[in-house]
Amino acid sequence: MRLEHAVFLGATGATVLGAVIGNERLQQVAKPLIAPALAVRVLRERSETDAADTALLVGGLAAATVGDVFMIDPDNDARLVRGASSFAVMQAAYTTLLLRRGARPTAQALIPRKLGWLGAAGLLRARARTVSTPLTAYGAALATTSTLSADPALAPGAETTAGLALPNADRRSWLGLGGLLFTGSDGLIVVRRLFIRKESGRRAAEGVILASYAAAQFLLVEGMLALGRKNRTS
Repeated sequence: MRLEHAVFLGATGATVLGAVIGNERLQQVAKPLIAPALAVRVLRERSETDAADTALLVGGLAAATVGDVFMIDPDNDARLVRGASSFAVMQAAYTTLLLRRGARPTAQALIPRKLGWLGAAGLLRARARTVSTPLTAYGAALATTSTLSADPALAPGAETTAGLALPNADRRSWLGLGGLLFTGSDGLIVVRRLFIRKESGRRAAEGVILASYAAAQFLLVEGMLALGRKNRTS
């Protein structure tokens, strides 16, 4: 296992644990290491990856690091909005890379994601008006990335179900699952904020959010690296 993978796994585990037990200090130390560990992975592969792809991935992960710091306290609305803004920059970078590599929206992927986005937007407008506009805008950026990542043309030969390319040996097929996990993770942020009131439930939900977020980042980064790798090996 490479050092950056060990750092990624350790930082993810510590961040999830910190959320579940309510130890914010542990999250402050560990969470800002998640995305940089993946950025190191990207930089290690730069000789085998298009320079523009490398720049987009590193830039996106830098924006994600800023977002992670803001989102250490997900119950602070000002920090939540700043975090969403930072992640919107990340989503824009990922979307640009996917478009450069030929990803296109398909109806099978677009329709459920659009419906989910509309549902979340309606709930936010009804129950959290102060943050509804920026979070709805971020949701549109996320839905775009998720829709493009589900394009089966990105991973030829992968079996597809409901717009999701099921993982196989080719890491390009990890993109669809990564996009879906990211959507589910951010959707749970809305559910946690609007519907979960007990402290134990909120901590458990935050642990699931963080675990699925980290897994999504890993799958997306690995998938995009394989997508742009010059020799197409995984």
